[in-house]
Amino acid sequence: MISALSSRETSVEHLIPQISGTKDQQQAVNQIHDQFNITTEKATSIVEQFIEEMQKGLDHEGATVPMIPSFVTGRPTGDEKGKYLALDLGGTNLRVCEFELKGGGLFTVHQQKYVVAEELKTGEMRHLCDFIADCVDNFVCEYGSDHAQADEHLQLGFTFSFAVNQTDINRGTLMHWTKGFNCSGAINKDVVIMLQDAFMRKNIHVNIAALVNDTVGTLMANAYRHPDTSMGIILGTGTNAAYYEKLTNIKKWRGGEQVFEEMVINMEWGAFDRERRVLPLTMYDNKLDRESINPREQLFEKMMSGMYLGEISRNAILHFVDHRVLFCGLSSPELNKQWGFETSYMSTVVDDNSADLEQVRHILEETLQIPATTLGDRQVVQVICKAVGRRAARLAACGIAGVLAHTKELDNESAVAIDGSVYEFFPHFEKHMMEALEELFGDQATKRIKFSLARDGSGFGAAMIAMMAHKAALAKSKAA
Repeated sequence: MISALSSRETSVEHLIPQISGTKDQQQAVNQIHDQFNITTEKATSIVEQFIEEMQKGLDHEGATVPMIPSFVTGRPTGDEKGKYLALDLGGTNLRVCEFELKGGGLFTVHQQKYVVAEELKTGEMRHLCDFIADCVDNFVCEYGSDHAQADEHLQLGFTFSFAVNQTDINRGTLMHWTKGFNCSGAINKDVVIMLQDAFMRKNIHVNIAALVNDTVGTLMANAYRHPDTSMGIILGTGTNAAYYEKLTNIKKWRGGEQVFEEMVINMEWGAFDRERRVLPLTMYDNKLDRESINPREQLFEKMMSGMYLGEISRNAILHFVDHRVLFCGLSSPELNKQWGFETSYMSTVVDDNSADLEQVRHILEETLQIPATTLGDRQVVQVICKAVGRRAARLAACGIAGVLAHTKELDNESAVAIDGSVYEFFPHFEKHMMEALEELFGDQATKRIKFSLARDGSGFGAAMIAMMAHKAALAKSKAA
C-alpha cells in the first residue's frame, strides 16, 4: 500500500438512481453501475500500478508508459518577450498561431484553424506535410506579423500531439499514431525533418525551433501565468500528461553532463496498462478496442478520452437494445453506425435535468431516429452516459494521483493545468475527479491541488518553448 494514499472507502449506493421504468430497466441500471463504478479500493490499485509503470518508463526504454524526455529544462518566469509562431496538430483541426509575449504573464495572439481532411489523416505523410506547409504559408501571408524580413526565418514551435521519441528539442521520431491518424511513411521517421523539408521545397522561411507535445505545451503555457504549475494534462479527443521530473530520477537519460536539475517528461499515459493488469475493462470497452484502428493499444486513452466515450456508450445502449431492455428492441441505422453516438451527445444527455428528459428524447428520436422512447428508456440512456463519464473522470484522477504521489507534490500547493473538450464541457467531470482524489488522499491534501483550465494552452506553450530554444541556440553559436 502506498503510504501517501488513504484506504478510505466512500459509500456509492446513492449513485444508483431509482428510475420509473420497468423492472428489467432498473436491473440494467444496477448492472451499469456495477460495471462502470471504480471503487476507492480499485482506484488505489490502479494508482499503485501507475506509479510502478512510471518508474519503469523512467528506468529504461521500451516500457509500456514511455516517459519520454522532452528536452524542455527551464521554467518560465512570466517575463519572456518576443513574437513566435506555433503550429498545433493533433485532432480535427490544424491551428496556426502567432504569439507576442509581452512579459508580466501577458501575451496577444493571432490564429487561424484549418480542417484536416480525413484522407490526409490516412494518406502519405508527405501529403500531410505539404498541407501543413501551405497552411503556414497562408497564415504568414494573411495574418502574420510584418516584423520579418524576406530573408529572415520565423521561429516556430511545432505541437505534435502523438507519441514521439524525442532526441533533441527540435528532433523526434514518430512511435505510433493515435486519434484516427494513420499516415504512411511516418513511423520511426523524424517528423520535424519531414515538415522542414516541405517548408524548404515551398520556399517558406520558417524554422522549426522546437518539437513540443501538447501536454508539455499546456504545462509551460500555464506556468507562464502560474509558476506553481506542476502538471499539464490533455483531456480532449485524446489524453496525455506531462510533469517536471528530477533528472536524477530519469535513469535512462544519456544526455551527458548537464547543468539542469529537472526536465519536463511527456508521459504518453494513454498507453498505460497494455497488459490489462488493473484497468476495469467491460465488454463494451473490449468491443470498441477490437474494432478500433489500433487494437490492444492505448487502453487508458480509450476509456477516458472524447474520441471514444460516445462509442463506449453506444455499445452499452445496443447491448440493452439486443436484450429488449431499451426501445422495445428497436434500433436505427444511425445508432448502429460505428461512432454514431458522439461524445457531445453524452454531454447533452447528462446535462438534462427536465422531468421528462426532453433533451435526451431529442437526441434519441430526432438525431438518432429511434422510432419512439419511453421515459424509462431515456433514464437508462442517461445512466449509461453518466456512468461512462464518471468512470473516465475517476481514471483521470488515478493518473493525476499517481504523478502527485510519485513527485511528492502533495505537500505543496500544486496547480494542474488541463486543456481539452472533455474536461471543459463534460458535465461534472472536474467534480468527479476531485471526489476520487479526496477518497485517495483526504480532503486536506486535495485543498492544495488546484485545477486550472488552460484552453488552447498547447499552442502558446509551443511558441514559448520555441523562443527558449531559439535563444539557447543563438547563445550556443555565439559561444562557439
